[in-house]
Amino acid sequence: MAAAALFGASTPVAKRLLGAVDPWLLAGVLYLGSGLGLSALGRLLPGERTRLGPGEWPWLLGAVLAGGVAGPVLLLLGLKGSGAAAASLLLNAEGVFTALLAWLVFKENADRRIVLGMAAIVAGAVVLSWRGWGGGMAARPALFILGACLCWAVDNNLTRRVALADPLRIAALKGLGAGATNVVLALLLGAGAVSPGVLALGGLVGFLGYGLSLAAFVLALRDLGAARTGAYFSTAPFVGALLAVLALGEPVTPRLLLAGGLMALGLWLHMSERHEHDHRHEALAHDHAHAHDAHHQHPHAAGEAAGEAAGPHRHFHRHAPLAHRHPHFPDAHHRHPHDHDHGGEPGHDPGHGQG
Repeated sequence: MAAAALFGASTPVAKRLLGAVDPWLLAGVLYLGSGLGLSALGRLLPGERTRLGPGEWPWLLGAVLAGGVAGPVLLLLGLKGSGAAAASLLLNAEGVFTALLAWLVFKENADRRIVLGMAAIVAGAVVLSWRGWGGGMAARPALFILGACLCWAVDNNLTRRVALADPLRIAALKGLGAGATNVVLALLLGAGAVSPGVLALGGLVGFLGYGLSLAAFVLALRDLGAARTGAYFSTAPFVGALLAVLALGEPVTPRLLLAGGLMALGLWLHMSERHEHDHRHEALAHDHAHAHDAHHQHPHAAGEAAGEAAGPHRHFHRHAPLAHRHPHFPDAHHRHPHDHDHGGEPGHDPGHGQG
């Protein structure tokens, strides 16, 4: 929800900046602001310092190219030829695309409850954003915005593969890589000079709406999976409208109440989910911050601090095969298949959220 609020608030400000900055250059400035701000923040705050493994760098590179390079450019090109209301409506497609890719391509589990919750949240966003057929836009800007949503959906699913690493570091690397690439391309394509004040404002918007938002999003991906995180992120239009009511004194309209009701229903369906069945963990070796819970029962080398094993700590560790039953989400330790055609896996309780 924090990621949704920060990103939702950044979109109208970015549209205002388009009058003074080339779209491609603005995309670079937003992401450079994100990367530089998070890099500075990471030096000030104690982080997890989890490094990416050799096999994880391709996932991060793909996420940077899709969501950090292509996505922002397509969005800003679309915003340049569209109204804010129509653009807000189309931006809801990101959550849908994220869920579809997670379910169909990356085989993330989703039961009927989660699908219905996703549909209710998206319906609420559509109600909030809809301004009638007269608020439409030309086909080309619409395709640009839908293309941006698809790029971000790819980004979300690829980032899920590296979500156990330090979220500030992941977001900073994505911001620096995408920002530098877009700035260089924009200058090579003839982008004009920009005043220092506009650059500073763009960097600040990028730090808040892209950097901190992305770090929160990565934390959610780690524990909830891509589809559920994408569903929560789809509440961004409602969060923005609610802030307008509280901070700017805008009226509470029937449209806002209906959208809020639909989104509340969707969130309740997701948050009340209880997905529990017998499942098996295959052998796995990786490095991330953890405590010694049911999934982390491994020895420590002699000489390590006596209290380290009891509290949160980080090191490379191996998971032995394990079979057990407990409520869980499709996080990094629960990426197992589900047999939907036969009511679930052996020992599965269909009354607890599994379709």
